[in-house]
Amino acid sequence: MADHSEAAFPSNNLRMAYKTDIVIIGAGQAGLSSAYHLQKSGLKAGSNFLLLDKSPNAGGAWQYRWPSLTLSTVNRIHDLPGMSFSDVLEPEVSEVKASVAVPQYYEAYEKKFQLPVYRPVNVSVVCERNDRFRIETDRETFTARGIINATGTWETPVIPHYTGAELFKGQQLHTRDYQTAEVFSGKHVIIVGGGISALQLLDEISQVTTTTWVTRTEPQFRETPFTEEDGRAAVAIVEDRVRRGLVPGSVVSVTGIPLTPALRAARERGALNRLPMFSEITETGIRWADGTEQKADVILWCTGFRSSLDHLAPLQIREAKGGIVMGGRLATQVVKDPRIHLVGYGPSASTIGANRAGAAAAKELSTYLNLS
Repeated sequence: MADHSEAAFPSNNLRMAYKTDIVIIGAGQAGLSSAYHLQKSGLKAGSNFLLLDKSPNAGGAWQYRWPSLTLSTVNRIHDLPGMSFSDVLEPEVSEVKASVAVPQYYEAYEKKFQLPVYRPVNVSVVCERNDRFRIETDRETFTARGIINATGTWETPVIPHYTGAELFKGQQLHTRDYQTAEVFSGKHVIIVGGGISALQLLDEISQVTTTTWVTRTEPQFRETPFTEEDGRAAVAIVEDRVRRGLVPGSVVSVTGIPLTPALRAARERGALNRLPMFSEITETGIRWADGTEQKADVILWCTGFRSSLDHLAPLQIREAKGGIVMGGRLATQVVKDPRIHLVGYGPSASTIGANRAGAAAAKELSTYLNLS
């Protein structure tokens, strides 16, 4: 097994850069899938490619999810290539915390395939230097011929600006700050957002305290199960957007929100009484354009995330309107620079999509660099 301890890499004090062919940034589903396929193609982990991860432990963003998010309440977690989730957790077990089960699975996967994940290391910037990429981190510096970026979205939560936000005397939190509903007991909570996470948190919080639910557009609930055909249609729409250089859209806006038993119960107790977005925030709550006000103690922004790509800014891969023109078989290749692949971005921002994207990116990049 390749040595991925601190001693395996040169110290910053020596002003050296560790040289390799490909650097994978991020060790979540997309990063591990990419590493697996690079290794399967004959490339050697630790020499031909390196896998860098910001988190202290295996598990990607899953290790930070709220405790009530169990395997029974998340969208299906697909197996990584070459190893079944059931090898680590029995298939009938569904109430275990996702923040525990998924990291256990990823850790076992790294060990089984001897993938040298170097962590914790935070990539601060990637720039071009003498026809190679220079990857600067809070620890060592690396250079590579190609980049597979798999940083996901968890590190870049989105909170839209509203007039008066700085005046609010209560708490303003984001989905990523959520832990348990009980901490909101006795407080009125404004929940902003119409995605699946927003509905999950609304369901939990509305069982222990009073809530107000607001969204920009009318949520579209679906009575029928989510099918594979629905999934393919949603992915195709997002893929078309990124191939045209547009910012990836919301999958929920295409598929609708599955009306689960929990959401049906929430609707019956009146928690799904959706209101349109407010126009401003006051010291004590929110106000709509017609002057109606709602006092609140907490505003919980379930307004999603954006792709964590700031470290790639010096490479100037974005278009004027903020999107990135993507190419390749599964839209993982940056058209402006084919040496860069983005996995877990756009149409591959799901566990099954990340698997397929990892395979495509590994094959296309290694071929482009004449490594296989």
